[in-house]
Amino acid sequence: MFIFVYLILIIMVLLSSGFVVLLERKVLGYIQLRKGPNSVGVLGLFQPFADGLKLFFKEQCFPLMANFLIYVVSPMFMLILSFILWCLYPQVSNTFGFMLGLLFFFCCTGLGVYGVMLSGWSSNSKYALLGGLRAVAQTISYEVSMALLVLCLFLFVGSFNFCAFYFYQVGIWFIFFSYPIWLCWLASCLAETNRAPFDFAEGESELVSGFNIEYSGVSFAFIFLSEYMNIIFMSLLTVIIFLGSDFVSFLFYLKMVFVIFWFIWVRGTLPRFRYDKLMYLTWKTFLPLSLNFFSFYSMFLLLLLYNIFIKLSG
Repeated sequence: MFIFVYLILIIMVLLSSGFVVLLERKVLGYIQLRKGPNSVGVLGLFQPFADGLKLFFKEQCFPLMANFLIYVVSPMFMLILSFILWCLYPQVSNTFGFMLGLLFFFCCTGLGVYGVMLSGWSSNSKYALLGGLRAVAQTISYEVSMALLVLCLFLFVGSFNFCAFYFYQVGIWFIFFSYPIWLCWLASCLAETNRAPFDFAEGESELVSGFNIEYSGVSFAFIFLSEYMNIIFMSLLTVIIFLGSDFVSFLFYLKMVFVIFWFIWVRGTLPRFRYDKLMYLTWKTFLPLSLNFFSFYSMFLLLLLYNIFIKLSG
């Protein structure tokens, strides 16, 4: 039964990725005062299907000097990793029973670096290699501070299971007493998913589309889908950890749509950072802040437990 539920979930996520692309085109069209390619069908609702068919039926090109096996496998690896991440989707029946969901999330996001790095290296192109190296440095840097930020809130929950956030946010959302952590988390999500203004792995102005420059057709579609699936998943985590985690209500999905809209809004508003500023931001701002918050919350909980122990023993 859990395999059937998981397959339905993956099909829905794939469909939602196409419609997130349509939403992005429409929002960017309004922000930049232009018309986007979103006119197939009523309100452009058939545009995602047209784009998908076009990509899957396009000719697949293979560079002559590429490392063929790694070149072909890397996009599949990125897509499969995005599929595996969705095992963490919270359900009432808790289909997979992830008691260590946080550790599983860190393992999968850590492996995501290898897909970008191998696809950039195996293309045997200087621009693809530069994009892959930049993505590796960026993702590894932001994973350190992201892990500490999330651990700050898992201290209050007392479990690595994402479903536990639902019970602890019935009275108040975690965003209200951890607002600086929320801001750092949002910026880290942008860097982790290679989105503007941190899209240095795909810097079109200096790298000619970066690590995916040599990919076309189905391989490009796999990379494209994995990127948008990761955006949807990070929006899901944002709502779970900070915005109530009421995954049994319809409001949960509206909040997810709002966070996805925020990803698009940032892309249409902010210019791309300089790369050294990106690294300074995480190592000199986010990491000290997350370490201080982690120390503060740890000492706060220790004092709370100490007071409880004193009262019980007295």
